[in-house]
Amino acid sequence: MATTANIHAPLGAATILHVADAIKGFYRSTVEWNERRVTRKLLSALTDAQLEDVGLVRADIAKI
Repeated sequence: MATTANIHAPLGAATILHVADAIKGFYRSTVEWNERRVTRKLLSALTDAQLEDVGLVRADIAKI
């Protein structure tokens, strides 16, 4: 009679993976938010003429 191996992850391993994924997602979101914040700050420092040179108007900054 053949037996099959019952291979299961250790108790709590799935929970640890979910927590790690949540932390990674939070970190990624925070990095993206900060990059957008820095970009908005730099664009806000430009004059209207400089913004026009890159194809933007002041109202576009808030959308970034």
